[in-house]
Amino acid sequence: RMEPQNVTNPVTEFVLLGFNYSLKIQQFLFMVFFIVYLMTCLGNITILTTVITDYHLHIPMYFFLANLAFTDITESSVNTPILLSGLLSQHKTVPFKECIFHMFVFHFIGGAHIFLLAVMAADRYVAVHKPLQYLTIMNREVCLGLVTGSWAGGFIHSATQIALLLPLPYCGPNTLDNFHCDVPQVLKVACIDTYQTELLMVSNGGLLLIVIFVLLLISYTVILVKIRRQVTGGTHKALSTCIAQIMAISITFIPGIFIYARPFKTFELDKVASIFFTVLVPVLNPMVYTLRNTEMKKAIRRLVSRVLFSGER
Repeated sequence: RMEPQNVTNPVTEFVLLGFNYSLKIQQFLFMVFFIVYLMTCLGNITILTTVITDYHLHIPMYFFLANLAFTDITESSVNTPILLSGLLSQHKTVPFKECIFHMFVFHFIGGAHIFLLAVMAADRYVAVHKPLQYLTIMNREVCLGLVTGSWAGGFIHSATQIALLLPLPYCGPNTLDNFHCDVPQVLKVACIDTYQTELLMVSNGGLLLIVIFVLLLISYTVILVKIRRQVTGGTHKALSTCIAQIMAISITFIPGIFIYARPFKTFELDKVASIFFTVLVPVLNPMVYTLRNTEMKKAIRRLVSRVLFSGER
């Protein structure tokens, strides 16, 4: 076991404690999360490739879905390799600058992901309430602006977090009780009173999650009510798809709210919540947004047939 650094010395590296399970359990978890990671990459790369190559999908909804798939791949690739390597070793050492950079990238992509979910809900709202004006309202410039705004929002959110963390003195101990570097654990090892910084962090991260989550729930509830009033053959399927999307955003937001919207105290469930929105959510999104979408499934079949057919030539 690595000893924490002396209190009088500035921290130059952090020790990630990871998980304290038996070797067999950790090896089993490694296999499970490795398979999940492969499924995440395969599912989201399939979505990206299909949307880019199939002109039938060159409409706003699939443009946003492709961007969401990109955030799923990148967010999972930022965290899952660290989780996997941590399961194979008892303790993992991370240099201070690398830890800060990891947090910046993680919150940058995560912030963009959250804003994209809000954009997708707004897109569905317009499609249901203004079907005739949909393509006029959600034109190319608007779509590009919304996606650019999502990434800009993620950047501002992440840069604010790091700007609050960097000036703090870190003089030990240097152990982080998680499988990856994250704001709550790093803030806890600062050697000054961080109460005000915590409040700013909670307002920047936690409050943002709560507000967007509530707005999404309201938006999807309004969409559900509108769909229920329409007496068409596809109403039942539209309802089930909408409910599936509500479940997907709930799985994304609730663990995040649990971690970032409260004072940064350590709970056993913190690591489980982190695994949910960093490892499991990216593999669930392709299932929710693709497997329940007839047009997307047809496009994937067309893509597969093109690949197989070209391979025979």
